[in-house]
Amino acid sequence: MSQTSEPVSIVKGNAFVVSDASGDVEVSPAVPTGFFIYDTRFLSTWILTINDQRLHNLSNDQVHYNLVRFFVVPGEATVYVEAALSVVRQRTVHGGIEEELTVFNYGHEPASLTVRLRAGCDFADIFDIKNAQTNGKKGSLYSNVNDDSLVLGYTRETFRRETLITASEPARFDEQGLTFTIDIEPHSQWTTQIKVAPAIIMPDGENVIHKWRQGYRGMPRDLDEMLSVAPRLTSGWDPLKHIYHRSIVDLAALRYSSESGHGAMPAAGLPWFMSIFGRDSILTGLQALPFIPELAATTLRVLADWQGARSNDRRDEDPGRMPHEIRVGESMAFSEQPHQPYYGTADATPLFVVLMDEYERWTGDADLVRELEFEARAALNWIDEYADLTGNGYISYQRRTEQGLENQCWKDSWDSLSYHDGRLPGFPRATCECQGYAYDAKMRGARLARQFWNDPAYGDRLEREAGELKEKFNSDFWIADRQFFALALDGDGAQVDAISSNMGHLLWSGIADESKAEAVVAHLMGPKLYSGWGIRTLGEDEARYNPIGYHTGTVWPFDNSFIAWGMRRYGYHQEAAQVAAGILDAAQFFDGRLPEAFGGYERKVTSLPVRYPTACSPQAWSSGAPLLFLRTMLGLEPIGDNLIVNPALPSGMARIGLLDIPGRWGRVDAFGRERVVDSNEALHPPLGEMSREMSRTDRRPTDNMP
Repeated sequence: MSQTSEPVSIVKGNAFVVSDASGDVEVSPAVPTGFFIYDTRFLSTWILTINDQRLHNLSNDQVHYNLVRFFVVPGEATVYVEAALSVVRQRTVHGGIEEELTVFNYGHEPASLTVRLRAGCDFADIFDIKNAQTNGKKGSLYSNVNDDSLVLGYTRETFRRETLITASEPARFDEQGLTFTIDIEPHSQWTTQIKVAPAIIMPDGENVIHKWRQGYRGMPRDLDEMLSVAPRLTSGWDPLKHIYHRSIVDLAALRYSSESGHGAMPAAGLPWFMSIFGRDSILTGLQALPFIPELAATTLRVLADWQGARSNDRRDEDPGRMPHEIRVGESMAFSEQPHQPYYGTADATPLFVVLMDEYERWTGDADLVRELEFEARAALNWIDEYADLTGNGYISYQRRTEQGLENQCWKDSWDSLSYHDGRLPGFPRATCECQGYAYDAKMRGARLARQFWNDPAYGDRLEREAGELKEKFNSDFWIADRQFFALALDGDGAQVDAISSNMGHLLWSGIADESKAEAVVAHLMGPKLYSGWGIRTLGEDEARYNPIGYHTGTVWPFDNSFIAWGMRRYGYHQEAAQVAAGILDAAQFFDGRLPEAFGGYERKVTSLPVRYPTACSPQAWSSGAPLLFLRTMLGLEPIGDNLIVNPALPSGMARIGLLDIPGRWGRVDAFGRERVVDSNEALHPPLGEMSREMSRTDRRPTDNMP
């Protein structure tokens, strides 16, 4: 239970409510407040008054990811609160809102009260709110007042949205809300249940929200069941148990059930990305495989349904290309932005094949691999047939619509790619990590072709192409005089020479030559990139470096989790443990919930990690980061029908036990006790001295990795 002035959020799937600390909702330019579902704000005003007085917060209790209780009293906050009247607002969000309102009279006299809930709906599109363009809607607002309900609606041509408000106790409804006139005896209470139900009305009058929510197959487990079947964690470091529990809870909260009926996959993050995102869902599925494998299966099936089938410049669509995001709001319906669906991502397509192979390695689900053979082949074909925009053999990108994303890698902000001197490269752009994903997809596709698709010749071809790509990549992207991989190649094939975290992804994909891995790891863990809390997105001596720049100096937990996984692949166990320790230390300062990103300031000059002002929280791949760190620290790798355990733990963690890990082996336990390194200990001397100072006994790629 907490006393706070911070906004309060509850979420279930793609439905969420953001209010102030007393439970009230009113439009704010600073915070996206309201009740949202399917990219639309269905409630923009929700203010409780008693006898015309606003209520102020005493405390609130977030009971569940989708349930919160507000303890409030009427009147202005004063030093001494001795109110005879107090109120508990219990709010639950699912496909709508259920709010139980209880008023207590602890006075010695009866209380005659006018309880008012002022309600309003602007039906703002999530993109309009994000871009501060909530005025000038082209449709019409309307209201229908009935004896037992209030309907607030919006219509624009065939686009129609409604919010229905009802109450369990008699109320007087009007166009601005509902009013209760009540009498409460001394030491008594009064309660009502209020429901807020959204509706997407089709031209034939059908409410498709109801249809979608009734028609799901394989509905997600409730939280208690999900927690009961997830592996059980024991640890000598108590904060890890809280961080782990928070990660599982947040992933449960973010499960998004799409209209396709395949079950639940992770929505990307609250508040802006509560929808299907190809890259985010794939990477979260990879992180969560040892814990919640069904997230990966649903992600694969849903993305397969939306796979590109034609060339469409307005959507950046190609045959075989996986979607970047899928939206259903007003701006999408009227083509004001190319997001229904939008395919402007250069990495989701090869990552689809990576996830499919890794999912089968963990679960043994050969049926899904065979079921999605056509889609996987189409994804592999896209790499060579459509993604090679310059004919140099690399995945590159250039948007085909002015409304599309300029950068179509995971660092998709406009200034995320730059030369050392701060200039921005021309198009098409080929980022280094996308080539690693292409290599990994072809190597994994070769295994799938031989073992499941009965096509060994195709497997041989893919493996040969992967080998050729690796050789060419290690020549073209390597900056020999500075000993690291270029961030990208520009439209002319020149190296984009800013030092960044992107090259860390070359380790988990396996495309980096073994001879270059030592220098790459030294840079990643050196002072330019490693802050002490984690690896920055951009080196601190780069012209565009900013410790609170979105992709130009912040630390992203998901990014670090994959980099650490890659370090383990190449045998850098100590460095992987250090990265895990730094990020998990930071998680303690965010109450166990890692945000999308946090400041890249040097740990020596900050006693705590600095918040990034507009970071999504919870965010799926940040919630998945502790899970991948656990896999990395324990050295978990599926080999055939067995799970290999090879622990390497940071100092202070003492021990980790992960019990009942699900997979093709049934359920097994993994334990680790080994001390590796203190999270604050400097591991690396200057780059030139590294070979003399560091042991090379375990500096080889592990043979058991794909």
